[in-house]
Amino acid sequence: MSELYVRLNYLFNKYYNGTASEGERDELFEIIDSSATDAELASLIHQAWDSLDDDGPLFDKSKSDEMLAQILRTNTEPAVVTPTKNNLPWRKLGVAASLLFLVGFGAYIYSNQKKQVVTKKSIAKIHPKNDALPGGNKAILTLANGKTITLDSAQNGLLAQQGATKINKTRNGQLVYEAGTNADAQAPVINTISTPRGGQYQLILPDGSKVCLNSESSLTFPTKFTGKTREVTITGEAYFEVSKNPNMPFRVKSDNTTVEVLGTHFNVMAYNDEAEMKTTLLEGSVKISNGTATGILKPGQQAVLNKAGKLKVLNDVDVDDEIAWKDGIFQFRDAGIDAIMRQAARWYDVDVAYEGKIPQREFTGRISRNVKASELMNMLGYAGVKYKIEDKRITIQQ
Repeated sequence: MSELYVRLNYLFNKYYNGTASEGERDELFEIIDSSATDAELASLIHQAWDSLDDDGPLFDKSKSDEMLAQILRTNTEPAVVTPTKNNLPWRKLGVAASLLFLVGFGAYIYSNQKKQVVTKKSIAKIHPKNDALPGGNKAILTLANGKTITLDSAQNGLLAQQGATKINKTRNGQLVYEAGTNADAQAPVINTISTPRGGQYQLILPDGSKVCLNSESSLTFPTKFTGKTREVTITGEAYFEVSKNPNMPFRVKSDNTTVEVLGTHFNVMAYNDEAEMKTTLLEGSVKISNGTATGILKPGQQAVLNKAGKLKVLNDVDVDDEIAWKDGIFQFRDAGIDAIMRQAARWYDVDVAYEGKIPQREFTGRISRNVKASELMNMLGYAGVKYKIEDKRITIQQ
């Protein structure tokens, strides 16, 4: 009997009995995720699963085998799993279903209201006649003279030149601004990159700063940075990795709010249809100002600014939740269905409607953004959400 088998048996039992520590849950999920490309490891997981002691099974042996087969099904895009905290004793069905999401669909979810991963309902997938495809690299670049370039269909290479700055599209679909070195060159002009619903795009600014733009967002910036500051303006959501330059602070403006940094990694979410603007810091330090409201962030903190201009700073924020979108993941923690569906509407370019009142429940989950809308909704369906998809519209039903 191998040491790994013994360890798997131990982890399964700890998880099943609800006594696994967070580190033990992480270890179990990582092993399961690795099994997608390791047949020997998958076999060991089968054996450990079969040996799991079950006092009062919720499904028969054939059903268990069927579910585990789905769990270990090879996924074309294995998820990078970061399990949520859970202090509840999940029964075997809960364990099986959660693992099914983790490896089979690259996702997991549970409803905080129901306090379990899934109910005893069938886990059969539903394939709607109508569906919505996931978004991708789509954006429009607007040059200083008003000319527009559709980036997703533009050829790689040099797209345009603004003064001494060359604008290139790389093979991986990234936009790169290369500032010229001629001091006598034409003064900088303003460009804007905009993503539609169902779009995202990455670019490198003239100073080398990297920006990842989420769907239904825009970034306005100069073709080269001059003077005492580097200033850009955003709508929607963007993740920044700012090149350090102590002599020229980097400023991100959105409406009446300014985020100022010297060199750091941070995310700004400032959609008009969200109740709050959120700035999340991963590395370095930033200063948030809006009128008389000011806050200085340290890594792991988040500044939350509401529509009335009230600013609060949250500590120990799970930054992975805030930037999962840039890594191609829907990730939400204790989120209402309306918040989840706003993300879905932007990414799948669909409208969202509710029959009756919006369900007042909270969900924690994770799934690839590279799936059809039906797969995201199926995941929510396992936690009791009823829905239908038709004519570019997702309707949440009572």
